[in-house]
Formats: sequence, structure tokens, C-alpha cells
Amino acid sequence: MEGELTMKQIKLLNLVLTNFKGIKQFELNAEGENVKVYGDNATGKTSLFDAFVWILFDKDSQNKKDFQIKTLQNGKVLHKLNHEVEATFLVDSKKLSLKKVFSEKWTKKRGSITQEFSGHTTDYYIDGVPSKKKEYVDKVASLVDEEIFKLLTSPGYFNEQLHWKKRRDLLLEIAGDVTDEDVIQSNEKLSKLITILGDRSIEDHKKVIAAKRKEINQEMDRIPIRIDEIHRGLPDVSGLDELDLQAQIDTLGNQIEEKQQQINDIKSGGEVNKLRTQISDINLQITNVKNEHAQQGQEELYKLRSRHQEEQSNVSILQSKVRNNEQRKSMNESTIRDLEAQMDELRKQWQEQNALEFDHEANCKCPTCEQELPQEQVTEIATKFNRDKSRLLETINNKGTDLKKRQESIKQENVGIEAEIDKLNLQIEEKQQEIKKFESKITEAESNVQPITENPNYNKLMQERQAIEQQIVEIQESVQESVHSVQNEINPLKEQQNNLQIDLSKLEQHERSKKRIAELEEQERTLAAEFDKTEEELYLAEEFIRTKVNLLEEKINSKFKYARFNLFKENINGGLEEICETTYEGVPYSSGLNNAAKINVGLDIINTLSEHYGVQAPIFVDNAEGVSDFPEIGSQLILLVKPPRFKDLDSSAQKALIREYGRYEEAEKAWDDKNKQLRVESKAKVGVA
Repeated sequence: MEGELTMKQIKLLNLVLTNFKGIKQFELNAEGENVKVYGDNATGKTSLFDAFVWILFDKDSQNKKDFQIKTLQNGKVLHKLNHEVEATFLVDSKKLSLKKVFSEKWTKKRGSITQEFSGHTTDYYIDGVPSKKKEYVDKVASLVDEEIFKLLTSPGYFNEQLHWKKRRDLLLEIAGDVTDEDVIQSNEKLSKLITILGDRSIEDHKKVIAAKRKEINQEMDRIPIRIDEIHRGLPDVSGLDELDLQAQIDTLGNQIEEKQQQINDIKSGGEVNKLRTQISDINLQITNVKNEHAQQGQEELYKLRSRHQEEQSNVSILQSKVRNNEQRKSMNESTIRDLEAQMDELRKQWQEQNALEFDHEANCKCPTCEQELPQEQVTEIATKFNRDKSRLLETINNKGTDLKKRQESIKQENVGIEAEIDKLNLQIEEKQQEIKKFESKITEAESNVQPITENPNYNKLMQERQAIEQQIVEIQESVQESVHSVQNEINPLKEQQNNLQIDLSKLEQHERSKKRIAELEEQERTLAAEFDKTEEELYLAEEFIRTKVNLLEEKINSKFKYARFNLFKENINGGLEEICETTYEGVPYSSGLNNAAKINVGLDIINTLSEHYGVQAPIFVDNAEGVSDFPEIGSQLILLVKPPRFKDLDSSAQKALIREYGRYEEAEKAWDDKNKQLRVESKAKVGVA
């Protein structure tokens, strides 16, 4: 921020609670000074802070919007009470009064003599003047932003309710960030980062490194497994020679080829080929005989079957038309029922609207002051009511008439559909009679057709073919014996050749596996080198963050008197994790810091935030009894103190009370009774550390 901020001072002059969270009536008359409010637990000390936050932001001191404001008795709400908070502030020497009233809303329904609870209302006042909610909210917002106000009024808000990332961002906003150039220039180890980063940020580069390391690690984990699998799959090649194996395979191949040629010569005998040519000629003649036989007596049968199929198709078409018409009729009937339901609903609406009468009680009184409206306004309202009612009834009638016309039209359409269905069913019946006639004619025609086996030409050709086939079988039996003999000589040669081929494949597989192992080992060395490079880049990135955080922490901590901040922690694996941990004299706020130290650290933070935002606001310090010395602070302090027990009072206070009440027991009882109610010490003296 450029230039100096003018400090806005907000002081609490007076805070009045009425029926708020069980407090029937209490007035905190602070007059802009530091005050102490005494009371035992459950007497309402924290409720004062809740009321202070609620009147400004509709929340309690724990930042909860939905909390119990109403007064309870035996666990049940006391109804019809106004729950009020009024606060008077001094804002830069100008008084500002704010008031909020939270009330139940009770209404009496027409015809009922009793009121019923129907919700809540909130009334707003600025300097005693009733205001709208937006005006009220805008007025509060003009004082200070809600989030800033909570930071400046509660010592614990920064550390206990603000997310650590928001705390970190706020500290950077206060102290100002450190540029990457400043960080690199402050540490000579980081000079390489300029080239490594390029256009990337440190965070983006860390993500790139992390992804690359993960990928490299996964790949390096897989390589030994792959190598081991290849080793375990290596075939035994001891005593095998590739050139010798190939020579033996070639020799056996030549021998097998010679034997196969002998078989081909045996099978290609000329007599068998001649006989097969004769069979082909006979088969052609048999086909011609079959075709001639089929044509005789089949033509009439074909015509009958065509007509039969045509009539069946016509029936299917007519049946489809019937189904379509029945579907249209069903859909129309559904629409008729829907229209009837709509007309019933319109009749009901018409009757309800027609029964409505002008309600003088509801319409002729001012909603704000509940006074009777002037007669001319009453007449105008009544006239408008009757005019609107008449128009609405006319609209309903018109809708009903339209629906009725549409329903009658659909009913008439269904009459036509039913007639069409009857006509189609009659046509179907006629067509089915025709189909039965064609079926009888087809049966008669089929009985007149002779089978092919009664054809003398066909039988003669079949006998000739069987005789030739028998001749071929006899010739092939003698050939098969010769082929079988040569095949028995080929089989052992092929078996030898296959065994030699397997041995040759072993040599080839062994060579491929050795080459793959060498490739994987080279890949492993390359990945290891890449991993070492990422290790160096990761170290530089984390060294950058370490250096930047040290610069930031030094810059941030210089803004505070007591509070110190750690913006990162080093994990077991050496990596850095971003955090935002408040400490005091080395003790973390979140673990081990006592209540007094937490309060004073919180006040120290508020001091710095007040300077940063240029605003001082009243600070409510709960559990303030544990703090003996407070840090110097320019803001007003409202200390909420639980008094000590009588036996824990110093001896001079005990003796003074005993003198006043006569006996120890009476003095103790009077002290306890006094502390069961809230009490205020105005202009309280606050110790300063």
C-alpha cells in the first residue's frame, strides 16, 4: 500500500441486550474505554460477544449464522418476546447507534379466533430511525469489511477460524511478496534455475519433476522384472551350430521334395481323368432331364402358389390397417379422458373463483399502521376485485368451451374410425375365404405331379454314372497303395526336419533375448541418469522454496512483536511442505501454547492487522482471567473474565469481604452470588507486557 493510511477508530460506547440468548436485560456501558466484564461460566460473557457480532453481521462469535437467539425455559422457547441488541459506537469521534429487533410473527387465519406462529421478522434501526435491511447492511459495510472486522475484534479468529492458506495469503499481503529474481540472486546455488525453469513457475516445475520422477521410477522398477523374465525364458543352446543345422534342414527338404514328386506322378494317371470327364458329361445330361421333368406339370402349380401368396400379403396389409385404426381410436379415447379431466378442473376453478367475496378486513387496512383506508380507495379496490374476478371467470368459461369442442371433434373422428375398422374386417374375411380356395387347388395340383425317379431317361443316366464311378474306385485302390508306401518314406524325413527347425528356432530366440536384455540394460542406465538430473532439479526447486520462505518469514516476522510464523516444514523424505503455523517463543500455537500466550499472540496479530487495514475496533477477549499482562494495543479491549473462587482470592480481599459480611461462610456465599450475574468494571486497568 502506498502512503500512510488514516487510522479509522471504532469504539464501543454502549451495548444493551434484551431477551438475547437467555439474558433478560444487560447493559455494557463501556464509554469507549477498556472494560472488564465479570461472571461465572454460563452467565453470558460469550453471549456479549455473540450479540456484538450479531448486530453487525447476523452471526455469532464463532461465525455461525444459525444459532439460538431466543430465550429458553426448561428447554422450550418462550414465545412472543422481542429479542433486541442495541449498540452505540464512536466512529472517528462521531456517534453511531445500531439496533436490531428479532421478533416472532403471529397471524390469525380467516375464521379463527387464535393466532398461529408463522415465522420471524427482523427490524433494523440506524440512529433510532427504522431502516430497511439493505440500508442497514450497507451502513455496516461502510464501517469495515466483515472478514476484516472479525480479524480485528477476536484474538483467536486469525489462528483458529481462518484457513491456513488464507492466513498465509494475508501475511504475504501485509509483508509483500519476494520475487523469484530476488530469491535466485540471494543464493548462488540457484543460478542454474533460470535456464532450467524457462517460462515455468517453481510450483509448475515441481509438478513436472514429480510426474517425471514417478514415471522414471515405475519404468526402472519394471526393467529388472523384464530382464529376469527373459533370462528365465532363455532356451538351452549348448552344442548347437546354426550353419550345420541349416545345412541338414536343406538336405532333408530336397529329399522330401523328391518323394512328393513321386506321389504326384502316381496320382496323375490318365485313365482316371478320362472316366471323370465321362462323369461330368453324364451329370450335365442328368441336369437337363431334371429341368425338363420339372417344367412338365409345374407351371400351373407355380401360378396357384403366386396367387395364394398375393392374397396372404393383402390380408396382412388389411390387418395392419385395422391395428393402426385401433391404435388411433385408443389414443383418441385417452385424449377424450384427459380433456374431460381438464374440464372438471376448470369447473372446480370456476366454482372456487365464483365463491370468492371481497374481504374488507384483509384489503381495506393499511399493512403498516393497520388504519382503515379512505372510502375512495376502498371503492377502487373493491371495483378492481370484482372486475378481475369477472375476467377470470370469463377466461375459464372460454377455455372450457374450447376443450368441449375439441372433445366432440375427437369423438366424431372415433365414429368414423370404427366404421373403417368394420369395413376392413369384412374385407379380411373375404380374402381369407379366397386363400382357402387357393390352398385346395394347390393340394390338388401337387398330387398330379410325378416324381423324377419315374423318368426312364433319368434312371438310365444314373446307372451309367454309378458304373463309371465304380471303375474309378477300383483304379484308385491300386494307386492308393503306391502313394501310401511313398508317404511312409516322407513322414520320418519331415519329423527329422521339424526337430532340426526347433533347434534352429532356439538359437534365433536366444539371440533375440540377449539383444533385448542389452537394450533394457542401456535403457536402465539412461533412466538412472535422467533420475539423477531430476534429483538435482528437485533439490534446486526445494532450495529455492527454502530460500524464499526464509526471506518471507524474516520479512513477515519483522512486522510482529511476539508472533512468529513458519511457512513451511521439512518432511522426513527431505521434501518441503507449505504450511502457515503461528509460534510464540518456538511453541506452536496449535499445540502446547497456553491460553494467555494465545491471547497475547492474537492481540499482537490484531495490532499489525489494524495498522495494515487502517482500522482499530473493539476487541473481545474471552477467558481473559488467565492473562496478567497484555501487549500494548491501540484498540479498545472488552475483557471477559471468570472471577476466581473465594478461596483463591488474595488474603486482603478475603479479609475485606469477611469484615463486610461477618463470617467466612457468609462472605464466600456473597462472593459466589455476586459472580452468578454479569458485572462490569468500567475503565478497567489493563496490565501491559
